[in-house]
Amino acid sequence: MTSPTVSVLDLAPVVPVVVIEDAADAVPLARALVAGGLPAIEVTLRTPAALDAVRAIAAEVPGAMVGTGTVVTPEQVTASVAAGARFLVSPGWTDVLLDAMRASGVPFLPGVSTASEVVALLERGVREMKFFPAQAAGGTAYLKSLAGPLPQARFCPTGGIGPANAPDYLSLPNVGCVGGTWMLPADALAARDWARVEELARAAAGLRDAGGTCR
Repeated sequence: MTSPTVSVLDLAPVVPVVVIEDAADAVPLARALVAGGLPAIEVTLRTPAALDAVRAIAAEVPGAMVGTGTVVTPEQVTASVAAGARFLVSPGWTDVLLDAMRASGVPFLPGVSTASEVVALLERGVREMKFFPAQAAGGTAYLKSLAGPLPQARFCPTGGIGPANAPDYLSLPNVGCVGGTWMLPADALAARDWARVEELARAAAGLRDAGGTCR
């Protein structure tokens, strides 16, 4: 199991946010992303196939660090870790959900969209967060504003981010990585065109050299 001290924000400049409808696609999809240089894969809990997909990736793609996203209940925390998730991502947080994620033993990124939410997490010792929905919540301008009074907070912005604006986010000192779906176009997934997914993943991984802070 991954130590909670391991930072999801430092694995790669981009975390693919994956919605899997058919668990049979999980392994080839994950292999394509890993081959392209994106080892941290967030499988969202939006479909019945999600946990089976996590199990398959955890068992069959050793280069992947698979986690779950859209985690909103303690029960989903427990099920995710049991399936092999090595990190957790939530769109927001409550005290109950935060306690469950903290007790899980794996790294987690609770979602925030306001300064008050950031301060509340800092009070609880949490310094790494998901900023969601990034573009709708103020984008890079908002994150720049947070960096002054709250420099200890680091973020993975997700929501409305693509290859055109990802470098702008990655250039910010308080951004470790971004989450996105652009390397997973619907037509490529429908055609099971894993070579195209790998190519797009490789381009996304190259954003590490575009001014991002990921290490």
